Amino acid sequence: MGVIIRQSIKGTVVNYVGVVIGFFTTFFVATRFLSAEEIGLTRVLLDAAMLLSNLAQLGTSSSIIRFYPYFKDEEKEDHGFFFWTLLIPLLGFLLFSLLFYFLHDFVGAAFSEKSDLFVTYYKCIFPLGFALLYMTVFESNANVLMRIVVPKFVREVLVRLLTLLAYLLYAFHVVDLDGFIIAFCGVYLAALLVDVIYLLSLKHVSFKPDCSFLTPALVRNYLFYTLFLVTATLSNVLAPFVNSFFISAKMGLTYTGIFAIASYITALIEIPYRSLGAIAQPQLSRAIKENQIVEANALCRNISFHQLLAGAFIFLLIWMNLDFMFKILPNGEQYATAKWVVFILAISKLFVSVCSIGVSVLNYSRFYYYSLIFSAFYTIISIVFNNSFIPLWGMNGAALATLLSSVLYYAALLGLNYLKIKTCPFSSRQLQVLGLLLCFGLVDFILEYFTSQILPKTVFWGFVEAIFRTGIVSLLAVIIIYRLKFSEELNTLIDYIIMKLRRNK
Repeated sequence: MGVIIRQSIKGTVVNYVGVVIGFFTTFFVATRFLSAEEIGLTRVLLDAAMLLSNLAQLGTSSSIIRFYPYFKDEEKEDHGFFFWTLLIPLLGFLLFSLLFYFLHDFVGAAFSEKSDLFVTYYKCIFPLGFALLYMTVFESNANVLMRIVVPKFVREVLVRLLTLLAYLLYAFHVVDLDGFIIAFCGVYLAALLVDVIYLLSLKHVSFKPDCSFLTPALVRNYLFYTLFLVTATLSNVLAPFVNSFFISAKMGLTYTGIFAIASYITALIEIPYRSLGAIAQPQLSRAIKENQIVEANALCRNISFHQLLAGAFIFLLIWMNLDFMFKILPNGEQYATAKWVVFILAISKLFVSVCSIGVSVLNYSRFYYYSLIFSAFYTIISIVFNNSFIPLWGMNGAALATLLSSVLYYAALLGLNYLKIKTCPFSSRQLQVLGLLLCFGLVDFILEYFTSQILPKTVFWGFVEAIFRTGIVSLLAVIIIYRLKFSEELNTLIDYIIMKLRRNK
């Protein structure tokens, strides 16, 4: 776990620097200078571009992690492995771009009544999709080389800084809406360029293919795996974006924008897993390849436990401060209508991030094709739930649809995973974490009751109250987790920080 924890900590630091920038950009710039409809437009454009990107990958990001151990050979420059990781997505992009081009009229008919801006800027999904496609590919290449920090910096920090610049250009009327959308697309193209430069700077990377290394058995295995991934992608690719598309079509871009703000808030919960999962998955792939099930199970449970520990704490901090957050947010009364959307989506994000590493075990095993059925099931229930719940409960219905479909999907996959491979991401330690979450929630409830009786109802004192409650609960959490030795890795990290502080005195 040494390499994993070290790289994960660096990656998590980068993620949270990006969070600070993204928090300011989204909650104090976008909500101030962009209407909810314009925020909804950027969200649905990104979702549509991500849909194109996911389809165009042809499974490349997963194939990189699965097949790199077979090609790995530093003396022979990995047999030109990285050449194939560029060629295959390019073919996929050309194919699916053609499909999306011919879908323009269908999109116009479905969205023109409630979300005509999306129809107007539909063609922007092509440059956005291309940039997102190769950013993902280059990040996967960096992951297998155990170099996750710079690509994460590009996605989490650089993209947000450039997005902030695009917002400010629009806010101060340097560009009109057309110029803003062009600048918004340019953000991701610039980030892609930086990723390219970084990957080329790693002398270990070679784009010269070694065709003699491609044995018939390896090619057959790759083609079968890719066929599975493409089929699985076609089966479940819509599921993550169903909320956005259904809300845009049925309620309008304004509600898409409000839902997007709620989603941005809950995205904080999954940030630790972005680093933990990114650095652990190559290790997990190797363990599965070598049939080291005990090692894979231990790694899986450790990652899941630490994600729950971090994610549950973030969940609590979000819920503690949510009302104050909406109070200081520009146009906050409009976005406060999504309070229970935040709560439902937060539970969904926590559950998914805790279970994701367990699903990865199945994807890297010889039973990976079983998940195809469940992928189709996931998409179908997502569409059915959204179509049924949104007319009844609006945005809350969309959030509930996400939660229910995610629980059913991951529960089914993890059950299959346990039956076939005997691995499970859950352990008794996670029950202790949930118990702590309830206790800290009770502590905050008591603190909130007493501070509300004493402090005036102003923004300043609301800020003081938020800092006080957050500080008390955070300090208690660190002390209790350290004293009870919940995590050897966290205790080691805390001891290291204490030692550094003592040396600096």
